[in-house]
Amino acid sequence: MSDISSRSLLPILRPNAVAVIGASDTPSRIGGRPIHSMTAMGFGGRIFPVNPRRETVQGLTAYPTIRDVPEPVDCALIAVPAAIAVDTIRDCADRGVKSAVVFTSGFAEQGEDGARAQGDIAQIARNSGMRIVGPNCLGVFAMDRSWYGTFTNAPAMLELPPGPVGIVSQSGAYGSHVLLVAQKRGVGSNFWVTTGNECDVDVGEVIDFYAEAPEVEIIAVYAEGVRDGLRLRRALAKARDARKPVIFMKVGRTGEGARAAASHTASLAGSDAVYDALFRQYGVYRAGTTEELVDVAYACQYGSFPKGRRVSLQTISGGGGVQMADDAVRYGLDVAPLPAPVQKKLKALIPFAGTNNPVDFTAQALNDPDLMVTNIGLTIDEAEYDSHVIFMTSVPSTPFMKETCAGLFRTVRERYPDEPMIMSLVGGPDVVEVYEKLGYPVFEDPSLAVRALAALTRFGAAFECGAESPPPAAPAGMLPAPAAPVGEHEAKAILASAGIPAVRESLASTAEAAVAAAADIGGPCVLKIVSPDILHKTEIGGVLLDVEGEAAVSAGARTLLRRAAERVPAARIEGVLVSEMVSGGVETVLGMVHDPVFGPAIMFGLGGVFVEVLKDVSFRLAPFGVGEAHRMIDEIRGRPVLEGVRGGPPVDIDALALALASLSVFADANAGRFESIDINPFIALPKGGAAVDALIVPRLAA
Repeated sequence: MSDISSRSLLPILRPNAVAVIGASDTPSRIGGRPIHSMTAMGFGGRIFPVNPRRETVQGLTAYPTIRDVPEPVDCALIAVPAAIAVDTIRDCADRGVKSAVVFTSGFAEQGEDGARAQGDIAQIARNSGMRIVGPNCLGVFAMDRSWYGTFTNAPAMLELPPGPVGIVSQSGAYGSHVLLVAQKRGVGSNFWVTTGNECDVDVGEVIDFYAEAPEVEIIAVYAEGVRDGLRLRRALAKARDARKPVIFMKVGRTGEGARAAASHTASLAGSDAVYDALFRQYGVYRAGTTEELVDVAYACQYGSFPKGRRVSLQTISGGGGVQMADDAVRYGLDVAPLPAPVQKKLKALIPFAGTNNPVDFTAQALNDPDLMVTNIGLTIDEAEYDSHVIFMTSVPSTPFMKETCAGLFRTVRERYPDEPMIMSLVGGPDVVEVYEKLGYPVFEDPSLAVRALAALTRFGAAFECGAESPPPAAPAGMLPAPAAPVGEHEAKAILASAGIPAVRESLASTAEAAVAAAADIGGPCVLKIVSPDILHKTEIGGVLLDVEGEAAVSAGARTLLRRAAERVPAARIEGVLVSEMVSGGVETVLGMVHDPVFGPAIMFGLGGVFVEVLKDVSFRLAPFGVGEAHRMIDEIRGRPVLEGVRGGPPVDIDALALALASLSVFADANAGRFESIDINPFIALPKGGAAVDALIVPRLAA
């Protein structure tokens, strides 16, 4: 795995000398479009067409091979058939070309022969240091340099000057679609990269480049799968630390979608739950549709990110206000009521107004528009809201209110230049432009306005949190992961060495030893059969609860040993585990699963029905610190249970978070050595907590 900071993409995105291999004199052909676009748009660098059958191409001197080009080349565009593409790329590397963009298809996406040829291209990149985009890609462009290393008709699609959004897409055609939709939404781009089959340069590395590029303020991504999980994590962390929003459209949520993704770009789809965890961990917004991707990028252009979740909803329509309130709650915003003194002042101004939250101006605002300025000002000055959505429907575009509304909202913006505010209004381009120039993102649909504000709020929280808190240090005596299956007792001992507390217990080989162990513990005990061959003890009646007294313990131990011998005669029996009976607290589940792309992913949830039926769990990628563990705990729907129910005390959330962070450190230190870990249940107590049962499944050699 290469270090992304050491391999620059500048020759690809900032070339001064370009060769087009397979150059065509016909502008409509794949080998002709880049030349036509660059010459028409005024590319300031040098263009060297390569075509052995022509002396000139589109008025430029042509050369038989890349070896004949008289100057050093920063980037070669490869537009030749697949049968000669590998040799052509090898010639470029031998010539000292710094980078290549390979349009040619017919590689890993087409089967085993294509995959082998693509492997040859990847090896050329590794051996020579030449950076390669593709194969099977639509190319790249940098609008401010008129550099169009693409065979899409980009100049005809660009309606806006260079803008702050950097686009990267694995799919070329879909990348073009995103570009076109963004342009029509008023979202300007400068850099655009399609990575195709990613034999060398991948989406993560382009994100990394954008995170450092001063021309890029917002990053929009389309991807079907990722091979290098660590590279992507580093890139997303860099973007977050640079306060650059990343809006990521990751497809392949379903099994069918994941299979389509693999056949299209030969990518590893990974687990969708793990991708969600990745995005939460690094403050990335996951868009479900192109519209959502573009809408969020549009709102981000205004650079105003709320510092909290409290939103003020202000409306000319009671119905619109109710809809916005519903949407705000659905997207996780806090529609807190206005303080009573502020409500009283608003009622004095407009007796018929709704003054809770949403604030309904009512039609009275049409008679005295200045009241809207006063209302909004009171809400900002005297109530602690982090952001505002203002729904005006078509009022700002009506002839008798057009200038008045523009003036009063100009006043609001002048008084509160940094306040995060989004407008929902219906009007022509001339009306919308007025509000956009004042610094208001504008949406026709109030629901989409609220959704965009929720995305801005998520970014604001991520930027405020900044870099993750460091993971806790691994304990000095932390044991390694087992190389073979182990019983529950040994699994808990290994995890305890990593800082995950477990119940007091002792392994007894006989009924007499079980009686002695129970006496040492004192009080009610739990008896369990111990065998590396019996993973689910309850299925054979291998667990007895609330056992107390010498006679009961002795009889219980004999019962468990007999059941195991009768029901799983081939099992290796290590004995009976005698554990303290933990009462009170809340059953939770801590776990780890090995993801093929991102490695160990840690799971948290409540025990019982919450995890088995409701699947109320959250994930994070290991390793992480206590702060991230707290955010992980806060995500589950059953979070209030941890605060105490029916008069019970709250559990020790700090101890629970430390256990999760410690598990992440253990999993990361032993990455690749096991498939999964289950600590079920981990009892979260009012003070501390304890693992009651544990299972470690090693990753056995094939």
